[in-house]
Amino acid sequence: MARSTAALLVAAATTALLFAVGATAQGCANATFPAGRSFERCNTLPVLGASLYWTYHAANGTAELAFRAPSTSGGWVAWGINPTGARMPGSNVFVASQDGSGAVSVLMTVLESTSPSLTNGTLKFDVPVPPTAEYAGGAYTIYTTVALPGNSTTQNMVWQAGPLSGGSILPHPTSGPNLQSVKRQDFLSG
Repeated sequence: MARSTAALLVAAATTALLFAVGATAQGCANATFPAGRSFERCNTLPVLGASLYWTYHAANGTAELAFRAPSTSGGWVAWGINPTGARMPGSNVFVASQDGSGAVSVLMTVLESTSPSLTNGTLKFDVPVPPTAEYAGGAYTIYTTVALPGNSTTQNMVWQAGPLSGGSILPHPTSGPNLQSVKRQDFLSG
């Protein structure tokens, strides 16, 4: 009797674990994209309701990707890679936002400090496909292709969200989930 009860408990725990893993994978797996875009892999990120979708191209060391995060139309979202460490300063980022007319744009910048100037410029790695973005369904999606720094499939990834004022990007909150939006990402295995 004890063995069958233990076996039932193990089976129930295994089923619950598989269900939880499946539910997490479905968090991003059911996403759809316009114009026939599709990606081989996805990760639901641990904070800010964000997800990352990508296809890794081993032949040239690039990742074609989409980053999606919820926001109001009066906000901004950002995603990037930091080749020097798991922190915001040093990150090469793409920032999506809207101007007063509702047009969505993407700014590319390197965050040199915790109070960056956010000037549009070039990143410290190649971006073979210029970024674009859209705002739909209460979320921004940034699309681009990046050459993974150092030709390494494992990168320090950062993401963020914050408010706008009159079309200008304001600082993001400096507590809670906004300080936890850093992850080591493996573009090969996920």
